[in-house]
Amino acid sequence: MKEPLISVRDLRVQFQTYAGVVYALNGVSFDLYPGEILGLVGETGCGKSVTGLALLGLIPPPGQVVGGEIRYRGRNLLALPPAQWQALRGGKIAMIFQDPAAALNPVFTVGEQMELVTRRHRRLGRDAARRQAAEVLRSVGMPEPERILETYPHELSGGMQQRVMIAMALSCGAEVLVADEPTTALDVTIQAQILDLLVDLKRTRGLSILLITHNLGVVAETCDRVAVLYAGFIVETGPTEAIFQAMKHPYTQGLLAAIPRPSHRGRPLQAIPGTVPDGLQPPPGCLFHPRCPFAWDRCRQERPALLEVADGHQVACHLYDREAER
Repeated sequence: MKEPLISVRDLRVQFQTYAGVVYALNGVSFDLYPGEILGLVGETGCGKSVTGLALLGLIPPPGQVVGGEIRYRGRNLLALPPAQWQALRGGKIAMIFQDPAAALNPVFTVGEQMELVTRRHRRLGRDAARRQAAEVLRSVGMPEPERILETYPHELSGGMQQRVMIAMALSCGAEVLVADEPTTALDVTIQAQILDLLVDLKRTRGLSILLITHNLGVVAETCDRVAVLYAGFIVETGPTEAIFQAMKHPYTQGLLAAIPRPSHRGRPLQAIPGTVPDGLQPPPGCLFHPRCPFAWDRCRQERPALLEVADGHQVACHLYDREAER
């Protein structure tokens, strides 16, 4: 069995606000293996983006990591001094965002921004950095890379801006790419092209990708494994095929049931009742129990642990705890 490239254990993130402490992540645990795409899915407000930011040490104030571990090749990143974090961030671990126009600096050309990243992480001279930038732009399917280097971000389409962001990550030899809703701001045709590019990079470069998305169709097409996040806690994880064909957690079942289908035309959409719990006052026990049709007394009192229900398939639900049935 492969060793995970990234291993997250019991990660907890809180935000201090005037109203009180917001519990954003409540013990997130998952592994990301070399050369795989792991889909992190869930409703808005479940903590997906916070998880991605935590992997790069980018939790903004007043947020802070208050517990857990993030291990990269065995090293606990949370114990690293700031200088070592900086060396990894943008180098071995990189991130692309759902709005590339906001991530790129509008007053510098694409070439200037790519060269700055390459020179900082790889210590290349200006000419070598420019050649490297052109080469990596070409590798992500950008036409006329030398001309692209002279353009400003606003002169490019959304899809081209996203390719520039991916190229910047690859230019420093990233092993892990955190892709936070990378296709949300793009039209459907360009979305497919960006997703195809990510799958190709996984295959040709062995890139490990954490794909953060709310789109289960994207997950089904691109991901090797899936982790379902609810209220800052992983409730189910496993191979993509197992999740879609034999989902176990009531929340996962609700997400899949809510997908519109041509065969259901004319029928009302199924929805999960209620909303994601307030981060200021998360419920006791299972975080999903106020919305769960199968909740029982134990669910209201005790947080379930992730249990192995099949090979590589885990679920955090008391319904599958065989010890509780005895």
